[in-house]
Amino acid sequence: MARIAGVNLPTQKRLEIGLTYIYGIGRSTAQKICRELGLDPNEKVRDLTDEEVTKLRAYIDSELEVEGDLRRERAQAIKRLQEIGSYRGIRHRRGLPVRGQRTKTNARTRKGVKKTVGRGKKAK
Repeated sequence: MARIAGVNLPTQKRLEIGLTYIYGIGRSTAQKICRELGLDPNEKVRDLTDEEVTKLRAYIDSELEVEGDLRRERAQAIKRLQEIGSYRGIRHRRGLPVRGQRTKTNARTRKGVKKTVGRGKKAK
């Protein structure tokens, strides 16, 4: 089993797909890694030799920012926006869409389950 950057890669998948299980590595980055190290992207993860796994691990550790470091950096960037009180920081704090999407309808992923608001009691 290949363990890279603290993640166990699924052994039955192709190398190109298996690498995407690491946070911070997508398809294009996985293809670039395979190309630069001279590995076959269609080879199964279980068929990698110990030498190839070591090369992968060394390359990813030295060249890319992945997993914990990347998560920490992103969290700090959001925290900074919130602390300086920017518009984006306020949207993050309130749990609303950050990038200008409409909120009158849609936006359910950010806003959560719809909460019906009553009209209140009539004043006498």
